[in-house]
Amino acid sequence: MGSSSASSKDDFSVLVLASDLGIDARPFLTHQEPEDSWYDCTSDPPPSEEQDFAHLDSLQFLRLESGSDKLGNRVFRIVGKYFPALVISAEQLKKYVFNKICTELPEGPFCIVYMHSTVQKEDNNPGLTILRWIYEELPSDHKDRLQAVYFVHPGLRSRLVLATLGRFFLSGGLYWKVKYVSRLQYLWDDIKKGELEIPEFVQKHDEILEHRPLTDYGIEPDPLHLSQMPPSAYSIGRHDTGWASRQYMS
Repeated sequence: MGSSSASSKDDFSVLVLASDLGIDARPFLTHQEPEDSWYDCTSDPPPSEEQDFAHLDSLQFLRLESGSDKLGNRVFRIVGKYFPALVISAEQLKKYVFNKICTELPEGPFCIVYMHSTVQKEDNNPGLTILRWIYEELPSDHKDRLQAVYFVHPGLRSRLVLATLGRFFLSGGLYWKVKYVSRLQYLWDDIKKGELEIPEFVQKHDEILEHRPLTDYGIEPDPLHLSQMPPSAYSIGRHDTGWASRQYMS
């Protein structure tokens, strides 16, 4: 009986994740708080956290816009390129997101505009499992108030990951709220111009995609930019006696 009791206390579980799926396993390997330990929006954060939040605010990767979409939903803008994933832990990100939602977001529905332009996986991506963990920790009221997630400039890899793993790692409610926006011109179908500030580099990236649409699918048709080189003054023509240089003729 004693050995049986001791073995029951030493029970453990094993979780196996494929290493090539690009999934951050840290939330699965660290201690998780009970599901009902939500962030208390009525309590004030300690001064030290306020200082950390001020530093994160200066990065501008997450901010509440003054405008709304055409359905009247307030807009939270997320710029992926501004997020320093290498120096912010999952717990810090969670506290910051909850603080922004609880202190700045007014009552009523809201939406998220996420700009994926020029995001680097190693530098700017917190991981799909961390994002899922943060979303699941939100009170149900805030989940219901989130109406849409506009995913601007999704790359081929992002589409594949969400298409294959999204239903498993994102709750059903969030998965069906994601709307892909390949060009800014399509974003204006849902949000009027002027309601949302677009960073300059996002606009330039949009122009590049407009002229080279294959880059949406990970294909660079002109990687050496040869089409931008000036034409040569001479061309090579073939004569009966062999190859010779001749004056270029238009």
